[in-house]
Amino acid sequence: SYLGDRSSCAENASTLNFTTSSAQGLNNTCIGKIHLSTSRSVCRSHTPLLGYSVTSSSAVSAHTTASVIVAVVEGRGLARGEVGMASIDLKNPEVVISQFADNTTYAKVITKLKILTPLEIIMPNTACDAGNTTKLFHLIAEHFKNVTFTTVQRKYFNETRGLEYIEQLCASEFSTIFMEVQSKYYCLAAAAALLKYVEFIQNSVYAPKSLKVRFQGSEKTAMIDSSSAQNLELVTNNRDSRNGHTLFGVLNYTKTPGGSRRLRSNILEPLVDAETINTRLDCVQELLQDEELFFGLQAVISKFLDTEQLLSVLVQIPKQDTVKTAESKITNLIYLKHTLELVEPLKVSYICNCFCVMYKPVCPSFYALYLVRFGIILEKITTVINDDTKYTKGCLSMRTQKCYAVKPNINEFLDIARRTYTEIVDDIAGMITQLAEKYNLPMKTSFSSARGFFIQMNADCSALPSGQLPSEFTKITKMKNTYSFTSADLIKMNERCQESLREIYHMTYLIVCKLLNEIYEHIHCLYKLSDIVSMLDMLLSFAHACTVSDYVRPEFTDTLAIKQGWHPILEKIAMEKPVSNNAYLTEGSNFLIITGPNMSGKSTYLKQIALCQIMAQIGSYVPAEYCSFRIAEQIFTRIGMDDDIETNASTFMKEMKEITYIIQNANDKSLIIIDELGRGTSAEEGIGICYAACEYLLNLKAFTLFATHFLELCHIDALYPNVENYHFEVQHVRSSAVKEKIAYTYTLSKGCTEEKNYGLKAAEVSSLPPSLILDAKEITNHIAKQILHRQKSTPEMMKHRAVYHLAMRLVQTARNSRLDSDSLRIYLKGLKKKYKASCPAPEQNDEQQ
Repeated sequence: SYLGDRSSCAENASTLNFTTSSAQGLNNTCIGKIHLSTSRSVCRSHTPLLGYSVTSSSAVSAHTTASVIVAVVEGRGLARGEVGMASIDLKNPEVVISQFADNTTYAKVITKLKILTPLEIIMPNTACDAGNTTKLFHLIAEHFKNVTFTTVQRKYFNETRGLEYIEQLCASEFSTIFMEVQSKYYCLAAAAALLKYVEFIQNSVYAPKSLKVRFQGSEKTAMIDSSSAQNLELVTNNRDSRNGHTLFGVLNYTKTPGGSRRLRSNILEPLVDAETINTRLDCVQELLQDEELFFGLQAVISKFLDTEQLLSVLVQIPKQDTVKTAESKITNLIYLKHTLELVEPLKVSYICNCFCVMYKPVCPSFYALYLVRFGIILEKITTVINDDTKYTKGCLSMRTQKCYAVKPNINEFLDIARRTYTEIVDDIAGMITQLAEKYNLPMKTSFSSARGFFIQMNADCSALPSGQLPSEFTKITKMKNTYSFTSADLIKMNERCQESLREIYHMTYLIVCKLLNEIYEHIHCLYKLSDIVSMLDMLLSFAHACTVSDYVRPEFTDTLAIKQGWHPILEKIAMEKPVSNNAYLTEGSNFLIITGPNMSGKSTYLKQIALCQIMAQIGSYVPAEYCSFRIAEQIFTRIGMDDDIETNASTFMKEMKEITYIIQNANDKSLIIIDELGRGTSAEEGIGICYAACEYLLNLKAFTLFATHFLELCHIDALYPNVENYHFEVQHVRSSAVKEKIAYTYTLSKGCTEEKNYGLKAAEVSSLPPSLILDAKEITNHIAKQILHRQKSTPEMMKHRAVYHLAMRLVQTARNSRLDSDSLRIYLKGLKKKYKASCPAPEQNDEQQ
C-alpha cells in the first residue's frame, strides 16, 4: 500500500522483443527475435541490485566490475553520422545522455564507450539486419568483443517516449535538462529504450522524480582515444591488468568508491577549461598548505559509503516484495541515516577552514550542503528510526541494527515480534552455555550469515573424550584447533529465529517504504552530496600524491615548457626519482624530432610528456621543477611496441590505421606523440611514410613529438623552421682492449644523434669477420655523404630559419612577458645576439631586421 502506482512509471515490459548475443558471434545476432521473458537465459545473466546493500568497498576496485548499460542509436539517411547515446550505471541512478555528429571513423562513439566500460550495449535491430549491418554496429562489435550485445526493436527507440520518461523520472532539481534535450531526438530515443530495458532486467521501476538526468556534451573535455589511453597506461597496465602501475594508480589515494570513479573518469577525459582547472589547483594548494584542513576533511570523507550506489538502491521500487528486498531497503535506510549524519561534520570542516569560498566554483553542488533538505530528511528518518541505530561492521551486529531500527510503539505487532526474536536469541545463548557445562568444554556462541548461530570451540583433540566430539553434534568442521559445529536443537532454534526475523523485516519494510515515499521529493540533494564527496575525495587524493613525490603546480600559457620533468609511473615502479629532462614547444617550434639508439629513453620521454599534460588538465600537480602547458583538446599517441621491430603485414597495417586516425582527427590544439612510425616495412618506404606524415602535421599548429630511427628525417628542419632536433645521449665505455659497450644516460640534448650506425655497432660486437664489417662501413659512409650533400642547408635557408625563430620569440614575448623594462631590454639584446649567431655571414642590414 505504500509503493504507489508502479504501472505509471513503465509499460508492461513483457511486450519488448530483443535478441542478445556476444559480439563474437555476429552472424547469429540477426537470426530472429526472442520473447523477452524467456531470452535472458541465452545471454549473460544480470544480478538485480535490489537486494544489494551498499558496503564500504575498496575505492581502488570500485571501477573494476562493469555495471553500465548503454543504448546507442544512429540516424538514418541524411542523418547518418548523428549519434544518440544514453547510459546508466546499475550502481548509480544517473542517466547520462548525449548526442553528437561523428565522422566515418566513429571515433567519438568508440572513445565514449571505452570510457564507460559497458556491461551491455543496446542497439536497434535494424542496425544489424541480415546483409545490411551498419558500419557503426561493426565498429562497436570489433572494439567490444567481450561485451554483451542486445538488439531491441527500432520502435522502442522512441523520442516521444524518451521525453515522457525524463519528465516522469527526473528529479525537479535537474529539470533544466528538458530545455537541453527537447530537440535532440536521437539521445531521447536511446533513453527510452535504455530505461524500458533496465526496468525489465532489474524487475523494478524507478520512483517518480528520483533520477538524476544529465546531458553530456563532448566540447568540455579533451578527447583521448582508446588506443592512446592504452599506450599511456592511464587506467590499465599493459602487462598485467591487476597491476597498479598506471597513472590512475599513481594518483589514486581516494577513500570512497565515488572518488575513485571520478578520478578514473577525469583521467580519461581531462578538462579543457583553464579557469576550472586553476580553481581545482587552488584547492589542492590550499590542502597542501593547511594540514588541519587536509586531515580534517580526509577523516570525514573516509567515513562515507558508496553514496551513488546507495541512491541507486533507494530509488528503485521492486515489482515483487521478498525478504531479500525488504532486508536490503532496511539496510540502506540505515546507510542513508549514517550518510546524513556525516553532513554536519563535513560542513564544520568547510566553515572552520574557510575552504568553502575557494571550493564553490569547482563543484556547483557546494551550497547544497547548506540546504535545509538534509535536515528535513534526517528529521523524518529520526522520527521513525532509533537515534542509536547506526552502520556497523559484522553480520550479526548489522542484523541487530536492522531488527531494532524502528522505534518502539510505532507498530505493536513489530514490538511483539522483536521480543520473540530476543527471547529466541537468549535461549540459543543459554542452550550453548548449558552444553558447555554439560560436557565441560570451552564452547561459545558464533554467528555467520550462511549458517546462522552455531557453536565454536578452541581445543586440542587430546582434550576431547576419545578424541571426538559428543555424538549429538553435527556438521562438524575443523581448522587447526578450532571446531565449528551445531546440533539438531540448535538447527530448530535457528529456523524459529529466521521465521521471527522474516516477520520483523516484513513489518519494518512497510514502515520504511512509507518513510521513503515521504523523502523522495527531497532526494535530489543526495545527488549534490554525492558530487561534493567524490570531488573532495579526488582533490584530497591529488594533494596526497604531492606529499609522496615532489610535484609542482602547473601554469597554463600558449607554451609547453617542462623543466626537469620525470615519468610519474616509472617513479612508482623504481621507488626512486627517474632521470629528469626538459621539454619546450611553442607555436614557433611546435615539432620536435627525437632520435637515439634503442633503449635510450625515447618512448619513456614521449609518454612522460603526455602523462604530465593529462595530470595538469585534471587539476593535479605535475612531476617537474617547473611546468607550463597549452590546453590540449585532443591527445593522440602512436607508441611503438617491442614487436613493432619485426617486419610483418599486421604490424604495418596497425601503424597505418593509427596514423590515419591521427591525421583525420588532429587539429591546431592537439598534442601528438608518434614513436617509431614506419618500422613495419622497408627502410625506403618507412622514410617516405614518415616524411609525408611529418609534412602533413607540420601544416597544423599542433604540438608534435616525433621519435624515429630514420636519421634522414632530421634534415627536414632545413625546410621547416618550426622543427627542432633533439637526441638522447649515450656514452661509449670500453669493456676490453677491443670491444666497447654503450652506457645510457637517458639525458635529452639538442641536435641530431651522433649514434648513426646502430646496426654496424651491433655487428662489431658479434662474430662477423672484420673484413666484412669494414666493407659495410665504407659503403655506409659513401651513401651517407651523398644523402648529406643533397640535403645540405643553403645560407638562404639558414637565414630564413633565423628570422622565423626571432619573429616567433618576439611574438611570444609580447604575449606572455612579465619582465620589467630593464630585464626586458637585456632579454631583447640576448635575442639579437642569438639571431646574429644563427645567420651565416650576416650583412649590415640584418641587425635592422
